[in-house]
Amino acid sequence: MAKGRIRRKLLKSHLYTFCLYPGAAGKAGQSVGGPGFSRIVHCNEPQMHSQKPFKYRANDISTTKYSFLSFLPKGLYEQFNRVANLYFLGCAIASLTPLSPFSAVSMIAPLAFVVGLSMAKEALEDWRRFMQDMEVNSRKVKVHTGEGAFNKTAWQNVRVGDVVRVEKDQFFPSDLLLLSSNYEDGICYVETMNLDGETNLKAKRALEVTLDLDEDEDFKNFKGVIKCEDPNPSLYTFVGNLEYNGQVYAIDPSQILLRDSKLRNTAFVYGIVIFTGHDSKVMQNSTKSPSKRSRIERKMDYIIYVLFSVLLVISLISSFGFAVEIKYNMPEWWFMRPQQADEYYNPNEPVTSGISHMVTALMLYGYLIPISLYVSIEVVKVLQASFINQDILMYDEDTGIPAQARTSNLNEELGQVDTILSDKTGTLTCNQMDFLKCSIAGTAYGSSSSDIELAAEQQLTNDHVNKVELEAVVSSLGEKDHKSPIKGFNFEDSHLMKGNWLREPKVEDIILFFRILAVCHTAIPELNEETGTYTYEAESPDEGAFLVAAREFGFEFFQRTQSSVIVREKYTASGKPIDREYKILNVLEFTSKRKRMTVIVRDEDGQILLMCKGADSIIFDRLSKDGRLYQADTTRHLNEYGEAGLRTLALAYKKLEESEYSAWNTEFQKAKTSIGADRDIMLEKAAEMMERDLILIGATAVEDKLQKGVPKCIDKLAQAGLKLWVLTGDKMETAINIGYACSLLRQGMKQICIQANDSDSIEKIKGDILKQINNGLQTIKDEKDPYAAFAVIIDGKTLAYALEDDMKHRFLDLGVQCASVICCRVSPKQKALVTRLVKEGTGKTTLAIGDGANDVGMIQEADIGVGISGVEGMQAVMASDFSVAQFRFLERLLVVHGHWCYKRIAQMICYFFYKNIAFGLTLFYFEAFTGFSGQSVYDDWYMLFNVVLTSLPVISLGVLEQDVSSEVCLEFPAIYQQGPRNLFFDWYRILGWMGNGLLASLIIFFLNIVIFYNQAFRIGGQTADMTALGTTMFTCIIWSLNIQIALTMSHFTWIQHATIWGSIVTWYLFLAVYGALSPDISGNAYQILVEALAPAPMYWTTTLLVAITCNLPYMAHIAYQRCLEPMDHHIIQEIKYYRKDVEDQHMWNREQSKGRQKTKIGFTARVEAKIRLLQSKMHKKQ
Repeated sequence: MAKGRIRRKLLKSHLYTFCLYPGAAGKAGQSVGGPGFSRIVHCNEPQMHSQKPFKYRANDISTTKYSFLSFLPKGLYEQFNRVANLYFLGCAIASLTPLSPFSAVSMIAPLAFVVGLSMAKEALEDWRRFMQDMEVNSRKVKVHTGEGAFNKTAWQNVRVGDVVRVEKDQFFPSDLLLLSSNYEDGICYVETMNLDGETNLKAKRALEVTLDLDEDEDFKNFKGVIKCEDPNPSLYTFVGNLEYNGQVYAIDPSQILLRDSKLRNTAFVYGIVIFTGHDSKVMQNSTKSPSKRSRIERKMDYIIYVLFSVLLVISLISSFGFAVEIKYNMPEWWFMRPQQADEYYNPNEPVTSGISHMVTALMLYGYLIPISLYVSIEVVKVLQASFINQDILMYDEDTGIPAQARTSNLNEELGQVDTILSDKTGTLTCNQMDFLKCSIAGTAYGSSSSDIELAAEQQLTNDHVNKVELEAVVSSLGEKDHKSPIKGFNFEDSHLMKGNWLREPKVEDIILFFRILAVCHTAIPELNEETGTYTYEAESPDEGAFLVAAREFGFEFFQRTQSSVIVREKYTASGKPIDREYKILNVLEFTSKRKRMTVIVRDEDGQILLMCKGADSIIFDRLSKDGRLYQADTTRHLNEYGEAGLRTLALAYKKLEESEYSAWNTEFQKAKTSIGADRDIMLEKAAEMMERDLILIGATAVEDKLQKGVPKCIDKLAQAGLKLWVLTGDKMETAINIGYACSLLRQGMKQICIQANDSDSIEKIKGDILKQINNGLQTIKDEKDPYAAFAVIIDGKTLAYALEDDMKHRFLDLGVQCASVICCRVSPKQKALVTRLVKEGTGKTTLAIGDGANDVGMIQEADIGVGISGVEGMQAVMASDFSVAQFRFLERLLVVHGHWCYKRIAQMICYFFYKNIAFGLTLFYFEAFTGFSGQSVYDDWYMLFNVVLTSLPVISLGVLEQDVSSEVCLEFPAIYQQGPRNLFFDWYRILGWMGNGLLASLIIFFLNIVIFYNQAFRIGGQTADMTALGTTMFTCIIWSLNIQIALTMSHFTWIQHATIWGSIVTWYLFLAVYGALSPDISGNAYQILVEALAPAPMYWTTTLLVAITCNLPYMAHIAYQRCLEPMDHHIIQEIKYYRKDVEDQHMWNREQSKGRQKTKIGFTARVEAKIRLLQSKMHKKQ
């Protein structure tokens, strides 16, 4: 009992006897109060921070692009940053002058509609971000409000200096200094998944001087001052001190609780707020929400520039022609009254008249610039996004979360991705390990097969191995339920289960093996009162799997005291369970450098035992001569486990004499209590002295469980030609094992590990890193094996140097040439920097995907950011462009929706330019034909009809077009490469469509002129006037353009038919209704259809002739292409049309094999490598 409350007595500090905090020593020499270390926090006195110089940022956060004040100016700036909108703004202003060939309404209304709709869409999307921000800012936490009272307060109202009480499973609202916890020694456990991606718990420890502040009323008179570093993005360092009770105490990272990390296995903690809001370390690692534009949209600006150039040229020609006509011919045109001419039509000042006509021409030919294109694209993208949101195949039933397009600006970018940069924990893995196999005393146990083994075995049963069958295997594995009956245990072998190991010949070795599993760890047992079983809070998931395995084998770890662990042995010679206590003498923890963990214990008989587990290469180097009895067999088993994609550890032990241990412990305690730069070296030497002359007992093999469908998804993305980089905060060993689990690495793949050596000289370190990079590039260059695959693996410390300007491009060259890239121990800032390097260095589209706050930087930096919304924390989703519930949905998002959206938008834009050129140039031809008069051949209302109604078929193309079905997209993933290679929006295709539009405009205009010029138009012998000619030409345009878009489409629904043929029908209805209006409204178009055009056979025959002639060139081109140079989707369409996929399965399978990019990563590539290895072994035996 303590102060009337039952306290947990376990002092966890005894378990951490050999623990180093990364980076803590790096800033130890910095002086608090100097540059970069000027922050002063008055503890429990937040009112002191209400005014300068101690006024700091508020605790609310914002991930929106706009604020209420900036939306209008910033939104208008972004809209008029589009060159076409800027042009039409000028035209709208000029339409108010006498120079305009059109009415002001016809120019201003379309622009206002386009800009207003686009801004409304931006406002809606940003409002959603704002509401998600408000959800975070409105979370509650208990804050000290005075007199020892704690009240719930919204996060956004938390201030620097506040004392807060955070309870179990709550997130920390800001960066805190830990004061105390419910544990007597002030320890607490923190999950930092949102910060570094790791789910294993971190132990934090309060300063000893504040341990007594463990009741609410203790803070009634609490005062203190913290002097520390200024806000910075370094997650693993902290420099500062606490002035309390007249003493100064140093603060290190072990006392700092970071915002968005989570309190676990601890009832409550008290802390002082140090950094709030955007000053917190996690927010310092984020960047402002960028305004992203797709590559197609950026390229569209260049096309607009080309059209502007064409517009300027023909306007100059028109202006020059007009000036010539005014100077030389107007004096003879009595009907123009040259003697009364104004400044716009003055024969005496032709230059002035020509310049003024330039403005008229720029407005007249403005229909070359497609103003309706922008609004049509906005509408199409919103509808595309709604289809993504409603795709039932991207809906996660477990969480009830659908896919969400949080912005529709980047839909087409999904179809052009070249490189995916992915977080690991929570994104690729569910961080669950299953104990699968083991080797004990030279005997292999465990009959369960890993995914790799299952796939290879199924393939080797068939002599005719092909990729299609392999794909079926991978798919079936992707659908396999990843949950074993016992979480963490998927072991099958009757020799060891249910106590049958008692009948094995080497029972003593087996018992020792199981005892090492049950004792060599730092986990905490927790009793599940509902099931009566124990669960374990371990520092790593594989450690948890070992304890579950030990329990299932009959060695249940169920209690830890301050100095011992107690294991219940279920199967004994007497038949009754026995509880055995092992006194913990020392724990030498696992680190990435040591690659092993050791505990030294005293058993109930007084025997001192050293138990060690670690990487096989490390353990084997430390074996005694007599301890290598099982090394050969164990090595063979370890190789087999590695080939099967399992994570392995070797287990060893040795017995210690009392005198030997006492002598060593004296040296170890001396090293532990030393102060100075040599402390770490002394500790390492002491550990090395003890961890030698070991005896090998066996090895373990666990399978790292990926999230459901991840192997299949990565395999499909690899076959689609996508590259995958993994950026994780995990240590290198964990990252490598995950690489094996998700088939980014495989047995036989040559790993290029780049690590910085310890040196006092930065130049030496950089030189060594550059040498490693150059050696890796040379190794790849010298490789002759066509099946050889390389992977580069680099840690965060080394990456800091590799990302410097003088080295980053060499590092990028190495990464691009490797099949896999894994960056481990990287900070959120480094994730963003790597993403920027790949994006800018390759010039290709990048996609970043992650699930935590530590991924926000790279999500915002990438061309496309995808957030995983199915796990705790919404920061990644809030910063993302798209969100999905699990990584596996990325396959459909890219390969299906990405491919469709890219082709739809590309074809839609190309068709728009074709349409506008075909329409706009007829205005130029007519003006030239009529002496550059500035006269439009079309009625003003025809123009509005063109803007509105002819856009509907294009919108249906952009929303519903499918060159192939979603199933075919997944069966032929190589089709996806049409996007990254930009086959449908390169300059060749764009200029081809423009040329098609030019040809169509020539055919439409000159055929109509030739037919109508000198021929009787009506039965009474009348010739056509300008209105009849213009209406006929416009009818030909309507028919020609709609037939063209019908030929372009591959997929029809009733909607496409309604928009295409409905557009034509509506044109005739419009003519009838418009012509029936009063002549004051319809003008020269009065009864134009009913009385003039419809009764004239020439009108109908001309329409038919022009429509067919306009589309003959495109039909000839597509016939040539399909027959002689077919694209992938052309072949698939014909196979489907002739039902060859049903009637000729061999042909279908052959084409499927061709429809995959050759890859050296992914499940298929890994199984093929396994098959080649087994076939090689079989060949050698023969």
